[in-house]
Amino acid sequence: MTTVQDAPQRVDATATPVRRSRSFGFNTVSPREKVVRYVLLVFVLLITIGPFLWQLSTSLKGSGEDIYTRIPRLLPAQPTFAHYKEVTDTIPVLDYARNSLVVAVLVVGGNIIGASLAGFAISRLQFRGRKIVLGLFLATLVLPGEVTIISQYVTVREFGLANTLLGVALPGMIGALNVLLMYNAFRALPLEVDQAAIVDGANAWQRFVYIGLPSVRGTISVIAIFAFIGAWDDFLWPLIVLTDPNKYTLTVGLQYLSGTFSNNPRLIAAGTMIAFIPIVIVFATLQRFFFKGVEEGAVKG
Repeated sequence: MTTVQDAPQRVDATATPVRRSRSFGFNTVSPREKVVRYVLLVFVLLITIGPFLWQLSTSLKGSGEDIYTRIPRLLPAQPTFAHYKEVTDTIPVLDYARNSLVVAVLVVGGNIIGASLAGFAISRLQFRGRKIVLGLFLATLVLPGEVTIISQYVTVREFGLANTLLGVALPGMIGALNVLLMYNAFRALPLEVDQAAIVDGANAWQRFVYIGLPSVRGTISVIAIFAFIGAWDDFLWPLIVLTDPNKYTLTVGLQYLSGTFSNNPRLIAAGTMIAFIPIVIVFATLQRFFFKGVEEGAVKG
């Protein structure tokens, strides 16, 4: 007696074998796509960080080392900090850096205070011409800075601020883009919060200080970083306004290196690194607030 288990099983020869295909979900990355992502990431890193690393390497290379070899060498064979000392001996780096710091502090403070007040007023207060004011801020973004540079210089000169650090900082103390950034940040706050504060008797200034500002710290950090970088790296406007070499900012003062030591790019690279250090310090200090900008609009108790 044969059982079911003992019975021979028929295999259909015409049946096609079942192919098991790997299916990837929406959150799954295929190996090919992962390779493409890493290749693009490395390419972007080479474009962005590559020039900085090359300048740093050039500033550390010794005088007897050739920097124009057929195969570029990133690591210096004879690392030295002598070029940095030579830069400080050639030009008054500390004086120029102090002037740049004064201008940067004025620009950052002006943007934080002015852009915050303007953004809060346009987004949270009701007054006539509010949309017109917002449209004017948007319209100024269309104009490049070179178009208004002559009118800015005439205005600064009429105020008696030519050849002064305040005259250098004045045009950039309130940026239209920063006002729009603060406008969007304040607009993300729920209107019910303002209504509840008004019921409790809070005026506009109290709503701005105790409700608005604590909720937009990320955007304020973004404005502070961008304003500092723009003021610190600016070259054209300080070159136009300032005529006294003792009041030059660091970017303008570094032009003496390219004129005096045009055949020695090591000194120019060292001066560039000296100008870059404050930017790294500011970003490292504010970066934890910078990346919290995506959380703007949250109601904090």
